[in-house]
Amino acid sequence: MRKLLKYLSEYKRESIMGPLFKLLEASFELLVPLVMARVIDIGIKNHDLSYILSMGGILVFLGAIGLVCSITAQYFAAKAAAGFGTSIRNDLFAHINSLSYQEIDTIGTATLITRMTSDVNQVQSGVNLFLRLFLRSPFIVFGAMIMAFTIDVKAALIFAVSIPVLSVVVFGIMIFSMPLYKKVQKQLDRVLLTARENLGGVRVIRAFNRQNDEVRRFDDENGTLVRFQVFVGKISALMNPLTYVIINLAIIILINTGANRVEVGIITQGQVVALVNYMSQILVELVKLANLIITISKALACANRISSVFSIEPGIKQTNQNEVKEETDVPKLEFDQVSLFYQGAKAESLAGIGFQVMKGETIGIIGGTGSGKTTLVNLIPRFYDVSQGSVKVGGINVKDYPLSQLRKLVGIVPQRAVLFKGSIRENMQWGKREASDEEIYRALRIAQAKEIVDEKGEGLDFIIEAGGKNLSGGQRQRLTIARAIVKDPQILILDDSASALDFATDARLRKAIKEETKDMTVFLVSQRASTIRNADRIVVLDDGQMAGCGKHGELIESCEVYREICLSQLSEKEVQ
Repeated sequence: MRKLLKYLSEYKRESIMGPLFKLLEASFELLVPLVMARVIDIGIKNHDLSYILSMGGILVFLGAIGLVCSITAQYFAAKAAAGFGTSIRNDLFAHINSLSYQEIDTIGTATLITRMTSDVNQVQSGVNLFLRLFLRSPFIVFGAMIMAFTIDVKAALIFAVSIPVLSVVVFGIMIFSMPLYKKVQKQLDRVLLTARENLGGVRVIRAFNRQNDEVRRFDDENGTLVRFQVFVGKISALMNPLTYVIINLAIIILINTGANRVEVGIITQGQVVALVNYMSQILVELVKLANLIITISKALACANRISSVFSIEPGIKQTNQNEVKEETDVPKLEFDQVSLFYQGAKAESLAGIGFQVMKGETIGIIGGTGSGKTTLVNLIPRFYDVSQGSVKVGGINVKDYPLSQLRKLVGIVPQRAVLFKGSIRENMQWGKREASDEEIYRALRIAQAKEIVDEKGEGLDFIIEAGGKNLSGGQRQRLTIARAIVKDPQILILDDSASALDFATDARLRKAIKEETKDMTVFLVSQRASTIRNADRIVVLDDGQMAGCGKHGELIESCEVYREICLSQLSEKEVQ
């Protein structure tokens, strides 16, 4: 939680003024029992109506002033808490975006969503309640005890005994419940993950008729969450009845003691009523304090979870902030004995990969599922860092590039076609914000996507739904390819991005890319032999190792892995 307190620094004034106005309100509240005592002992005893009315006016005045102070305190506390929560969300989102694929894969998307939503909301609520009550409640509790001592020392000793007993109960329950709230939030991650998987894979679930199984799985996870919540709720629920029992016992003893002391003339009836009112004030404030502690317990558990995300250092760090100049007369891209270990993996995902690519070449990457094709091309824009060896672009290690410059050089179309809510024009301008309509249409023609725009009737102003839900899989893939081409990168990576296209469209796409982007170095990652067979060179991967590198004809003769892939997809005549 301490790491997050810096976000309150912008709201120092509000963080001070809120509690101070609450203290002012509490001060007026502590005067009320004394005024009531005078009403009873003087006004009612002497049947002095004018005195009663004047004291009543004072009570109304104290109430009005207290209301104004309370509203002012609520305003400052709410402003500080809302600003605090907003700053955390902004920085947390920025920090998550600075993490590499490796850290995001390790933490999990569902966990990160919970941190940014539920956890931040809990911390924000905790700060709001803390600013309003952390001074007011203790001030009322101890202030009431001090005021009791000014009335009668013997009767006030009951306060001195009750308050420590209540403190033990309240803080004991807090210490016991805090670890349990951490378990509740962790289980909430699992519920969110289950819901996210179901909503994301709803078509697959229905295709296999697994709705009932998934409902049962969600019920199990949700049931576990409910059991955790009920258990910690039972413990927290003990606080109110225990405090009520202790306070009411103290009031009984206080009334008995007060009655005896009134009888012998040591204190007045009004003072006994004032003592009981002070005890009642303590009861109300301890109930508030109990709720505060429950909320703070949740907030602290959530704050620790948020801090744990902030404490994760990005695996990809820039070593150079200044733009670098590429060398001339060197390969455009070079893999020099590259190896990669994923965190927690028992074996290398890539091992000893080495080859060079010249400017304008088209390189095909092929291999079986899990052979490391996507991992290999993800090293070029530095989505992952190599464990051994180096990747060089223009003769310079990718680690020496500023990330912005490196990723400006590379255009990548991932396996999963992702489009964002907005017009086609807005989606096309992601890589190049100032791209003109002419540039966009050129990219659409190369990507075989112009017909998509033409048939929609609204041209580039056609609105794409979130995730491209109003487009087919092939349409989404062609538009994402066009988006990468608009960027006009020096290196274009197509990571199995034509899998939803028919063979004729795929062939036209490859031909257009070759003819229209002659100076562009292109990587074609595919499991289709027909897609990569005409590439200038083909890199064959097998279980993270390079099984071969060369032209189609050479590999048919020299690489058994490549030959098997081709024979499984093409006829003997097509292979030759």
